[in-house]
Amino acid sequence: MKNLRMPLSLAAVFLILSMSVLASTLSIEFPFTLSVFIPCADQGNGEVVDFSGTLHEVISSTVNGNRVHLNNLFNPQGAKGVGETTGDVWEATGETRSDLNASVSGFPFTNTFVNNFKLINGKDHASFLVHENAHVTVNADGTTTANQDNFTFSCK
Repeated sequence: MKNLRMPLSLAAVFLILSMSVLASTLSIEFPFTLSVFIPCADQGNGEVVDFSGTLHEVISSTVNGNRVHLNNLFNPQGAKGVGETTGDVWEATGETRSDLNASVSGFPFTNTFVNNFKLINGKDHASFLVHENAHVTVNADGTTTANQDNFTFSCK
């Protein structure tokens, strides 16, 4: 009977661990530079604005059985831009998020992407708004049953 205790104990530990949820979150910040053409800048004539600042990213993942959930969140921190023509100062705000739910084998899966980004001119408070939401669903047999991508931008 003593000889069976160790293998049974190891089997019980393995069973408990295999049923548990593995989760992790990572938060990082890194510098970025980006040049963007803003059509509503320079009194509607448009201009390229050169941005720099910090991009904050939070990555989280959860594995539960044979299911995986990944989430990415990006948002600018203290990001300012200067217009190449006017010298106007712009501020970048907003967030970009992506959520993926999948089987560890790859299918089925869903992925949802949402981008809400706002560039604000400090001089006249004009703003350039970018919004995108995209979603795709792929069934276990690999067929796509939902696929949408909506992209809008506006000047206010």
